[in-house]
Amino acid sequence: MNVLIVDDNESAADLLQELLSLQDHTAHCCYTAQQGLDAAAARHFDAALIDLSLPDLPGSEVARQLRSGADGQSMLLVAISGYSEQDASAAQARALFDHYLQKPIDFDALDRILAAPRAHAAA
Repeated sequence: MNVLIVDDNESAADLLQELLSLQDHTAHCCYTAQQGLDAAAARHFDAALIDLSLPDLPGSEVARQLRSGADGQSMLLVAISGYSEQDASAAQARALFDHYLQKPIDFDALDRILAAPRAHAAA
């Protein structure tokens, strides 16, 4: 699977990229929202892991823009946040993302998400 990681915490993003590569995924890190949007416009990604708190745009806006693109409806979007799922920003993100993971990321949960077939792919 080709995975886009958008997180301003460069160390965390780079570690996640390494872990994904060990699972035979190809991952590309971007550290700003704009870098992530540019990368998604330049190549195809099967999934995107997006931090909700980015310095230049909220992660929810990145998701909204990705969803409006050519690959957006088929792309698996996973919100990543330091806030709990009950936080107001998480509730807003629910409508745009397929999954929500709280930091620190449970890599086993992420692995299951990436391995599972898309629920709405048949829809």
